[in-house]
Amino acid sequence: MSIAQNKALVIRFVQEGINPANMAVFDQVLADDVVDYVTSTGSPSGRENWKRNRLNMKAAFPDGSWEIADIAAENDIVFVRARFRGTHQGAFQGIPATGKSVVAEGIHICRIANNQIVEHWVNNDDLGMLRQLGVM
Repeated sequence: MSIAQNKALVIRFVQEGINPANMAVFDQVLADDVVDYVTSTGSPSGRENWKRNRLNMKAAFPDGSWEIADIAAENDIVFVRARFRGTHQGAFQGIPATGKSVVAEGIHICRIANNQIVEHWVNNDDLGMLRQLGVM
């Protein structure tokens, strides 16, 4: 895939997969054994874990969505600075709903192979989010 195609794949994943929680797009865009180097959860990798995490996030922040603020790519790597906005309306990592709105940014790096995301690294402002929820 070209650099432009790699960027388009990640944009599609955010807009058509992650934001609406469309699991069919997860099946198309993520490799079954995608390796996820998430800084906060320590969760196992794999497409099914991504789906579970997204559905948990959707339950906690039903109006939540990600916006790509910046995107760049080099060869098979796509770099994204993304912004999450949502209202905490359900349990989130053991925190009962607060009704508070949050805005949190993160840096995501995706490696693309065979038209799918095969590796993902992320560093989110988890502490900032917890502060906005009033638990830190």
